[in-house]
Amino acid sequence: MAKSKFVDGFVFSIPQTNIEAYRKIASKAGKIWIEHGALEYYECVGSDMAFDFGISFPKLTKAKPEDTVIFAWIGFKSRSHRDKVNAKVMADPRLHGMMDPNKPLFNMKRMSYGGFETIVAIQGGAK
Repeated sequence: MAKSKFVDGFVFSIPQTNIEAYRKIASKAGKIWIEHGALEYYECVGSDMAFDFGISFPKLTKAKPEDTVIFAWIGFKSRSHRDKVNAKVMADPRLHGMMDPNKPLFNMKRMSYGGFETIVAIQGGAK
C-alpha cells in the first residue's frame, strides 16, 4: 500500500448506543472513499480515554457520560489528491442517503476536523 502523505483527521463523541449504526455507515462510506481514490480509511472507537495529562479526547469533544469517542482518518497522496477525491465523494449520491439529518447519530458541532501533511511515517511489521 502506498504511504499517505496527506491525511484528513476527525475526532468526535458519539453515544455508545449509536456505535453499531455508525460502524455500518462508516463501513459503507469508507468503501466509497477508497473507490474514489483514497489510500486508506480508518474509523476507531475509544477504549482507553482516561489520562491525567493534556486535553483528553472526551474533554475535547465535550463527551457526555453515555458517549465515547471516534477517532478517524483518511489517507491521500497529497492535498490536491485529497481535494479531487473528496469532490468525487461529496458528489456521490450513495453518501447523501446514509444519514438521516433529522436523526443524527452524533453532534457535528462537537466534531474536530483538519487536514494534515505527513512529516514522519514509520511502518513496522510482526517479528
